[in-house]
Amino acid sequence: MMNSGGTQLLNLVIGIFLARLLTPGDYGIVGMLAIFSLIASNLQDSGFGVALINIRDIKHNDYNAVFWFNIGVSLILYAVLFMCAPLIARFFHQPCLTSLSRFVFLAFIFSSLGIAPNAYLARHLMIKEKTYIVLIALCVSGIVAIIMAFNEFGYWALAWQQVIYNLMVMLGRFVFTRWHPTLHVNFAPIRQMFGFSVKVLVTTILNTISNNVLTVILGRMFPETAVGNYYQANKWNTMANSLVANTVNQVAQPVLTQITDEDDRQQRVFRKLLRFTAFLSFPAMFGLALIAPQFILIAIKDKWIDCVPLLQILCISGAFMPFYTAYQNLFLSRGRSDVYMWLSAGQIALIVTAVLACRHLGITAMVIAFAVITILWLTTWQLMARRLTGIRFSQVAHDILPFMVIAAVVMAITYLVTMWLDNIYLLLIARVAIAGTLYFLIMKSLHVTILEECLQFAKSHSKKSRQ
Repeated sequence: MMNSGGTQLLNLVIGIFLARLLTPGDYGIVGMLAIFSLIASNLQDSGFGVALINIRDIKHNDYNAVFWFNIGVSLILYAVLFMCAPLIARFFHQPCLTSLSRFVFLAFIFSSLGIAPNAYLARHLMIKEKTYIVLIALCVSGIVAIIMAFNEFGYWALAWQQVIYNLMVMLGRFVFTRWHPTLHVNFAPIRQMFGFSVKVLVTTILNTISNNVLTVILGRMFPETAVGNYYQANKWNTMANSLVANTVNQVAQPVLTQITDEDDRQQRVFRKLLRFTAFLSFPAMFGLALIAPQFILIAIKDKWIDCVPLLQILCISGAFMPFYTAYQNLFLSRGRSDVYMWLSAGQIALIVTAVLACRHLGITAMVIAFAVITILWLTTWQLMARRLTGIRFSQVAHDILPFMVIAAVVMAITYLVTMWLDNIYLLLIARVAIAGTLYFLIMKSLHVTILEECLQFAKSHSKKSRQ
């Protein structure tokens, strides 16, 4: 959580500076390329990063084979995308995307070099080292982007930020990892992992499409300014829900994989993950929806005011996104990448259908359709989880719904208490303070176990630090 929180805090600061210096059009141009670079990144990984984490008795050659395989795949993909750059520019009616995309796609070559070392860090739960890597990469890439934006490089500042970030992360993973590649390569482990990995690959691509399909559709149908407003709203939403999702994701799969032979224990661990997720996600996301108008106006000025209603809608569905992370790790820990794949395929099919059906109603209606499908489809994941592990819907509802209801009531009370305030600075501070205090007091008065354990952990950690 400290890792994810520090990362998102730094992202927040950098994002504010860049949003003040750049225009919605700049973000829209780069946002049009997001899905292509993300899918390319999925392809270069090919699911082997997840497969490395799942191997019980891992050897040097497993890492080594994945390392060299990913390099080969990434070079081939870059060559293909380099040649397709003019077609991408023509699809979005933006000639500048030809040169921009060829540069941005360099990022996933650097990313491919760090996949095997990252799996090593994840297997050994080296969270502190991963924190250092990401924070350093964010600082360096963010400073470069801010300097370029200040000197009026426009969307190129965002492009350089992506490339430098991936380069720094890759270098950092090699610095902190005890494993290093060798030239003696045996690709036999690739064949052994392929059946599992290809399902993870397909699923990851489907998830990428699902999360970015609106950007593609909007980029085709609307001006870059509209795309930029959605991209900005989705960025803040993703930044917030990723704080919770990444907290769970960094430990969920390694832990759940170690107890696959103990159904009762795995079920208890999974339900605790759900409660911890709900404890953090609902107040964070509902709270962001509450303060969105004040936050946007103060942080990145009124030129971004059109992204506020989109951000509020996305925050409601964003509160449920971290639960997908928990379910995905549960299925992967059981080796059921096929279930993961088919559930993701169904989700993307419904999202695309619903969004396209609303295209004549405007951007807001399309975002609402996306949010509704995202929330409702979670019930399908739970249905499959019950078949796999025996976890009942009533148990999940018991773990999740109290936190959701309390968070919603807290935000409603906070809104009513503060609605008379006119000064946006005072309004923002008051809403954060009242909502945070009220939520904490309710959790404390109800003796919520998750809160008590978090407080106990903080006390013991503080005591050890003093010693």
